[in-house]
Amino acid sequence: MKYYGFWRSLAACRVRIALALKGVNAEEISVNLMQGEQLKPEYRAVNPLAVVPALILDDGSTLFESMAIIEYLDETHAQPSLLPKDPKGRARVRGLAQIVACDGHPLLVPRVRNYLEKELKIDEAARTRWCQHWLMEALKAVETHLAGNKETGRYCHGNSPTLADICVATQVFGAKFFNCDTAPVPTVMRVFSECMKLDAFDKSHPLKQPGAPKEVKH
Repeated sequence: MKYYGFWRSLAACRVRIALALKGVNAEEISVNLMQGEQLKPEYRAVNPLAVVPALILDDGSTLFESMAIIEYLDETHAQPSLLPKDPKGRARVRGLAQIVACDGHPLLVPRVRNYLEKELKIDEAARTRWCQHWLMEALKAVETHLAGNKETGRYCHGNSPTLADICVATQVFGAKFFNCDTAPVPTVMRVFSECMKLDAFDKSHPLKQPGAPKEVKH
């Protein structure tokens, strides 16, 4: 398998964590979003939306969108399972994950920040505030769902990492990139700390990937 990603991409990081949890090897090919490589015709042929990640299977099929890729991996590599067995539990985990992947993270991606800068002429300080606001809005919503809920355990749902933990951990990575104050989300940060004790999360950290700088510039 070949995996198109980028060190800074939080969506790519989600798939990287899932691959590591499942013990699945995939050759990672970097698409430099900061240099516009995603806009080149050769990558648009892989993913017409010009975003990462994309996963090329051994039979040549292309999978796209991080959540779909992760669920494919979960369905084709049974252990460890990233979704609970019961329907209600699966719905809760998917809901927590989608707060991040569908509502929070899409407002931070390079094409949005570039539009704010180039089309709306919003300066860097205001763009940073925008990102901080939407990062924390998602994490505060997750915090409300986690805090005091009997389904919350060591991780977002029970005592094994799930799709929800993958998404929440990457959102925390983003919050750290933008110097957000995470004091208002103590349950999220407790779960994040548990996740980071696992090699799959720790080794998948954006700043531990080839090409990553020592510190992030917005």
